[in-house]
Amino acid sequence: MHHDVKEGKEVLVCTVGKTVLRYDARCLDDLHAMLKKHGDWMELGSADDTKDAKDGAVEAWGRSSGKPIGGWYGLKKGLRGRFGLYVPPLMEALGRAKVEHTARSNRMRAT
Repeated sequence: MHHDVKEGKEVLVCTVGKTVLRYDARCLDDLHAMLKKHGDWMELGSADDTKDAKDGAVEAWGRSSGKPIGGWYGLKKGLRGRFGLYVPPLMEALGRAKVEHTARSNRMRAT
């Protein structure tokens, strides 16, 4: 994952094999603020953008209209999902969150 600018917008670029996903870079600050306010562990709930995200999960929050940017952080239809899979490990690497690493149903919280 790396930082870039596309069409004048700061983006996070996540390359998985030949697939390239882009997320609005504001997601890092917004997710950290939301997790701080939430104050507890939150399930990641990763899902493709064609599938429903689990209510109350980080993935569902990353798609909701009730956050600062008012919609998806993913920038390309068809590749907007998986926010709950790819962004939390970056948050952990940046020291902004703790992420569980179990076989399934992982959660995260702000540091």
